[in-house]
Amino acid sequence: MRTRTLITALLGLATASLAWAGDFRIVRVWPEYRTPDSFLRISEYFTGKENPGSQVYLRTHPDQRGGFYFLTRVANNSGATAGKLELSVITPRSPRPVTYTYNAEFPHGEKVYLVGLTGPDWPDAKEHPVAWKISVRSAEGTELASEQSFLWSKPDKK
Repeated sequence: MRTRTLITALLGLATASLAWAGDFRIVRVWPEYRTPDSFLRISEYFTGKENPGSQVYLRTHPDQRGGFYFLTRVANNSGATAGKLELSVITPRSPRPVTYTYNAEFPHGEKVYLVGLTGPDWPDAKEHPVAWKISVRSAEGTELASEQSFLWSKPDKK
């Protein structure tokens, strides 16, 4: 009985280590529209400065808060590194993907990034993306991890 338990435990550990084989992975992506007021925190009333807390805000128009955001949790199994988050989106207004690139620092462990299409890049609060893909890239542009919506993987009709 102990041998069976030991073998099961070792297989579980081997499977877990294979799932985390790379240095980076995208744990989760939550796409949603956010209003400018949803970013207000009590400290902003006292300091006049936006307080992101432990999150990193990456916006196409940093001076505009309202827009469509992709709350992205990135896990980094290696040391802290500089890189990029790349977001490609297909909208109801255009069948062609539009790609946005944001510079980002990836510390060791997990970090939450709010990747936002703000201002004129997302003018309609009721609009939702048709498909999207978000990638973690090295400073040189190599893809380290990615996550995409179901429709992103659908082939074009011929």
